[in-house]
Amino acid sequence: MKEFKKDYCKAKNRLSVRDLEKEINSGAFERVMLAEGKLSETMKTLPQNTEKIFKDSYLLDFLNLPTDHSEKDLQKSILLSLKKFIMELGGDFAFMGEEYRLQVGNTDFFIDLLFFHRELNCLVAFELKIGSFKPAHLGQLEFYLEALDRDIKKENENPSIGILLCRDKDDEVVEYALSRSLSPTVVSEYETKLIPKEILRTKMNELYEMLEKE
Repeated sequence: MKEFKKDYCKAKNRLSVRDLEKEINSGAFERVMLAEGKLSETMKTLPQNTEKIFKDSYLLDFLNLPTDHSEKDLQKSILLSLKKFIMELGGDFAFMGEEYRLQVGNTDFFIDLLFFHRELNCLVAFELKIGSFKPAHLGQLEFYLEALDRDIKKENENPSIGILLCRDKDDEVVEYALSRSLSPTVVSEYETKLIPKEILRTKMNELYEMLEKE
């Protein structure tokens, strides 16, 4: 299994030996596979292949955030460590801007972070939440994706994707919320400390059990 994870990480991201070991030790492979088992039907029907692109949780230990922090603190810390953040995202992400302005009618709206993914050939909008996932969060992000596709996306580009990055989430609540959503959205957690292998192992076992029932 370790050799398989090593080959996967190396092939996807062309990592150095040092970065490769970090990916393995931080459970990057497991976090990607967990996300794969939770993709909504909308994500699976996109023209672009999103297989093994996103993660169920993102490790942001390099931000050195205190336990209690605001969304502005989170956003500012990400921007100050943008290179490391992009490496954690997994490569092929190009940064397009913070507080990216969208004008709809006479009102301005702002996306926390906007990226372009070269392989997926689409815009990827990140909304940051320092609390637990709530279904109401999806409405805002879905609106942003609609505005991006109507007003910003180029004709040759694929539909935009949204990432809702929360402090934590209840997977059952997320599954219910995404089951009726028509927008391609991924709900992920962020961790400020290295995720214990025991927790990753437990989550992987839950994923395998879920897949066996399908």
